[in-house]
Amino acid sequence: MVKNPSHDHPPGKEHVCWGGGGCTQSHHHRLEVQNLRVSYQEVMALDGISFSTECGRSIALIGPNGAGKSTLLKALAGLLRTDSGSILWRGKPLTRSSYEIAYLPQRGDVDWNFPITVRSLVEMGRYPNLGWWRKYSKHDAEIVQRALTTMNLLDLQDRQISALSGGQQQRTFIARALAQEAHVLLLDEPFTGLDRPAQENLARLFRELTAEGRLLIASHHDLQTVEGNFDDVLLIKRTQVAFGEVATAFTPERIAAAYDR
Repeated sequence: MVKNPSHDHPPGKEHVCWGGGGCTQSHHHRLEVQNLRVSYQEVMALDGISFSTECGRSIALIGPNGAGKSTLLKALAGLLRTDSGSILWRGKPLTRSSYEIAYLPQRGDVDWNFPITVRSLVEMGRYPNLGWWRKYSKHDAEIVQRALTTMNLLDLQDRQISALSGGQQQRTFIARALAQEAHVLLLDEPFTGLDRPAQENLARLFRELTAEGRLLIASHHDLQTVEGNFDDVLLIKRTQVAFGEVATAFTPERIAAAYDR
């Protein structure tokens, strides 16, 4: 279907779990990136990326075209080999096989004409949990049903994904991540191509997911909506420009440094 494939939390905020997919506020549920470097053949794509965050946060990944945003998301998802540095999830090296990490590609990288229904796509989220021998069970079906319900997709579950609106397609991919029981959602330009109401609905959904205890990292290009939609910002231009809470890190000076203004 896919064409080609140090931050402390404010005190006192508690997290709850969604069907086992969320994570409690704990140092054990942290994503830590140290001095990450990624290159394509001899071309450096990313260098010197370092940040630490935890569940219950949403991070806007900001930078100009070619800054390495998609590369970073794929590296965090375990889809790209890194040259050096480390990515630790819950204190252990991240592997591609980790079902706790879900990657949602850009809509332009997905073949929306692929013949699959909404429900079948969401059911794919259970595959990493099944392994080689365990069969799809009643428990798996209940998790899929809950994901469809949460994303308000029950009425669309038998519809082909090609017949969905852009917002419905995004909700279907997020439902697949919920069925996967992922703790971390990595989203590549999730708002792109959506009309304003769909963008507002998606932003509201992201707030609900972080309130439940998930970590969201999303590449984003609309600088005007960063403050209202995200907790933190990671500014990059192949190297790291800034990371921190939006209110303190997303300054005109740092934006200018990232965009050569």
